[in-house]
Amino acid sequence: MKRKIITAGLILVFAGLLGWRIYEAIVQRRAPETRRGRPAVAVELAEISRRPVRETGVFTGSLRPRSRFEAAPKVAGRLERLLVNIGDEIASGDLIAVLDGEEYSQQVAQARAELDVSRASLADAESSLGLAARDLERVRELHMQRIASDSELDEAEARHRVAEARVEVARAQIKQRQAALRSAEVRLAYTRITASWENGEETRLIGERFVDEGTMLRANDKVVSVVDTSVMLAVVYVIEGDFPSIRTGQPVGLRVDAYPGRAFSGRVARRAPVLDEASRQARVEVEVPNPERLLAPGMFARVAIEFDQRPDALTVPRAALARRNGLEGVFLADREEMTARFVPVELGIASDGHVEVVSPEIEGEVVTLGHHLLENGGAIAPAGGGRPEGGGRR
Repeated sequence: MKRKIITAGLILVFAGLLGWRIYEAIVQRRAPETRRGRPAVAVELAEISRRPVRETGVFTGSLRPRSRFEAAPKVAGRLERLLVNIGDEIASGDLIAVLDGEEYSQQVAQARAELDVSRASLADAESSLGLAARDLERVRELHMQRIASDSELDEAEARHRVAEARVEVARAQIKQRQAALRSAEVRLAYTRITASWENGEETRLIGERFVDEGTMLRANDKVVSVVDTSVMLAVVYVIEGDFPSIRTGQPVGLRVDAYPGRAFSGRVARRAPVLDEASRQARVEVEVPNPERLLAPGMFARVAIEFDQRPDALTVPRAALARRNGLEGVFLADREEMTARFVPVELGIASDGHVEVVSPEIEGEVVTLGHHLLENGGAIAPAGGGRPEGGGRR
């Protein structure tokens, strides 16, 4: 019985020693120790690469038409016909609406009649002037022959001056009646409401309709709005920190929720020279060509303005950045020594998950996962043991 107990104990001790050896082998295989006895840190690596990077600022705003105005009558009247509706395409000079022009037609007819009366008055005055001129000539001849007296000559000259004055008055009345006629004709023309603008080769759209046929309109009451959507205007506001980076002509990428998979291109058209004191923001207007008229006023827009770019920048993944002793840097991997060395770096443009390294000039691989457990010169155990996955382009 005692022999069996001793045998069982020896078997248990042997099994324990064997298990311990197996455990040590597994630990050594997964995390080889450094010379100082610290275990290696499991990490993931990525290659340092050269790639184009762009510095962009993303802003939100609203789309507006490049141009918008409201067509309105210059005279009061009843809206007799409305020839357009929302969404209609019109050209410069197209007729939009017609007011009831009966009253203005009568005013034109009355002005013409008064002009005719004035012309008849002028003819009568000119005839009287002719008679007065012949009478004055006759009296002067008689006066020279001492047949007519001085008083008769004075009377003839006075009648001539009166006749001349009547002619001048008649001519002035004609000018007055002509002006009244032109004014009446203009008012009559105002009953036909047209849309006109500079660069008449382009067409525009009816954006809104404010009234219906039969409405009594006052002067300047809105009838329809006319918008130019061939080029859209994205209005955004930039903070004081981004203000110096905005320049006229900068390329812009624009996205809207209506077309989630599509990007539109534009440029910075203008930038306000002042910032609003309350918000400390400046207005920036971006022009976006819209030949297909996919974009519409009022859409919410996300605008990416390119501040700067580097065509061949030295970059590391953003995940490789770490801070040690107040310095920002990366852990450079040494596959021969299986260690990682912390290198402080000066960073530049961040773009698409990568960050430009301005200095120093580095190459090789950097730690992207696990560096929070690393110290300078610490041992590493790269995942997979081979070349890292997801290396950048060279």
